[in-house]
Amino acid sequence: MMDFTPFPRSLRISWSPNPRTGSAAVFLWGARQTGKTTYLRTSFPTARFYDLLDTALCAELSVGPHRLREEILAERPPVVVIDEVQHAPQLLTEVHWLLENTSTRFVLCGSSARKLRRGARNLLGGRATEVHMLPLTSREIGDVDLARLLRHGGLPVHYLADDPSDLLHAYVNNYLKAEIIDESATRNIPAFSRFLQTIGLSHGQQINYTGIARETGVSAGTVRNYFQILEDTLLGFTLEPWRRRQKRRLVETSKFYLFDIGVANQLHPEGAELAEGSDRYGTAFEHFILNEVSAYLAYVGKDRALAYWRTSSGFEVDLIVGAMDLAIECKSARELRAADLKGLRALRQEHAPRRSLVVCRTQTRRRTEDGIEIMPWHAFCEELWAGDLC
Repeated sequence: MMDFTPFPRSLRISWSPNPRTGSAAVFLWGARQTGKTTYLRTSFPTARFYDLLDTALCAELSVGPHRLREEILAERPPVVVIDEVQHAPQLLTEVHWLLENTSTRFVLCGSSARKLRRGARNLLGGRATEVHMLPLTSREIGDVDLARLLRHGGLPVHYLADDPSDLLHAYVNNYLKAEIIDESATRNIPAFSRFLQTIGLSHGQQINYTGIARETGVSAGTVRNYFQILEDTLLGFTLEPWRRRQKRRLVETSKFYLFDIGVANQLHPEGAELAEGSDRYGTAFEHFILNEVSAYLAYVGKDRALAYWRTSSGFEVDLIVGAMDLAIECKSARELRAADLKGLRALRQEHAPRRSLVVCRTQTRRRTEDGIEIMPWHAFCEELWAGDLC
């Protein structure tokens, strides 16, 4: 295990205070082990902290949620953190009252809003902003070991481990299934387990609901619900296809990515090991670049849609940012072939991306005569986080 020190996270919580009372609330969402609790204890060391993973405390507050109001009125803390708030949805009524009657600011932290929405009438009626914590980024890690990140993933304890195999196995077999059971999202846990196995094979590819349903033994409608469960519990996300048609016929099927590279590796039947040059290695590299862009946009508050572009004839570009602000093709190879540029060139024939990039493991930057930039991955990450790309 590498020496552990809290990574300096790029996420920043900003308040939108009530103009009358000065109170404010923020929901901080993120999958388990992304580092939310460490971040909150580091960012708000003097806050009044309620950890609802403490089963005794959670039980007391669930039975008597008024206790929260009474303690806040007695102590008047400037900041209150309620960690794993989804375990006691009834506390939101008390938080709502406190926002209207005190100047206290609240950070409400959890791994899923799904259960919270079922147990509460609303998420504070629009009085709270929302932020998301994602797996570690290149900026947060600093001196990135790419091979480690592509194998271990970006959950801090997994990235730091000398061998993450046991941790990843426990995460997939204990947390993922336990989270779904706790959410009461589905009663058919064996079918959901089979679904997770198919996700390991189809991660990063176009979703085939019928094929997955056949492998899982449930209906295509149930498979769609399973994908929604993963999104609601922050365990995955869809990448939509670019749909502004011009000359070429475009595909209309979304891709699905699990939230973390290491978790995706573990769910694959071959396990977490990656062979350099394999298709899985290429998918992991693409996932890494996608996560970097997603995190950057989320953390700096830029509203840019993400999509991929693919024609029915097979031309594809991995990532489109915004309204063709940036077109990115990800290649894990150290050297490029002419075929690696075909997708971008086909895209550029009918659109005019502001910049067209191939991000790969080459050591030097180049630019083709027709304007395609070839960038080493580390240079791409540096420019991205400096705000020079999008």
